Amino acid sequence: MNAGTGLRLKAGADPSLLDGYLERALLPALDRVGVKNVGVFTEIEVNKAAGTSTPKKDTPIWMLIPHTTLDSFAHVGAALPADPAHEREGAAYVHVAKASPAFERIDSWLLVAFAGQPRLELPAFSRARTPSRVFEMRDYESHSEERALNKIAMFDDGEIAVMRDLGMSPVFYGQALAGPDLPHLRYMTGAVDLATHLGNWKKFGPDPRWNRMKNLPQYTDNTSKNTARFLVPKPYSHI
Repeated sequence: MNAGTGLRLKAGADPSLLDGYLERALLPALDRVGVKNVGVFTEIEVNKAAGTSTPKKDTPIWMLIPHTTLDSFAHVGAALPADPAHEREGAAYVHVAKASPAFERIDSWLLVAFAGQPRLELPAFSRARTPSRVFEMRDYESHSEERALNKIAMFDDGEIAVMRDLGMSPVFYGQALAGPDLPHLRYMTGAVDLATHLGNWKKFGPDPRWNRMKNLPQYTDNTSKNTARFLVPKPYSHI
């Protein structure tokens, strides 16, 4: 079970207010209630032809919050105000004035893990906090609930295995149960650096296993929109 969150930043807001809260208050408080390996990211613009990237202007802050149970997801919000350290370290954020908020609004998604990868996995470059590490988060939207489930089955039936074999370091795969733009699934892959990540995707397209699978009639028309976002972690991100 994962909670995906996108914090839309207020124009002109001081980013240190949100960063300070996440680093010193929220992530430590989540760790104290057993919610670990929380990812915090910003977006980058990638030129695939040149293999280069630049920071994205006005990027939201993306968070990935893994929960082992639905009960954890439901109760963590109540646990935070009861945590004295969270309230102390996060006071500037929690009690921010209306005239100078830390964000515009928050969008959230509740995701349930695929059978093919039931738990979040941290690649070695993530555990080592390699500075050059990069991630790609993709949303696959479908025109019907049945086709969305079909695309998930396609991943479970072999697409995940191909990605693993090609070294694409999948972090998670999740079916969106609640949030905007349903029905859709979301997943994240990554690599030690951008060149390696782009190279892995170049291997995926011509892979004979993928080409056989994508042409099977049972998987026809199961995706209507593919949105890819390239992400880099904040210095304090656990992923």
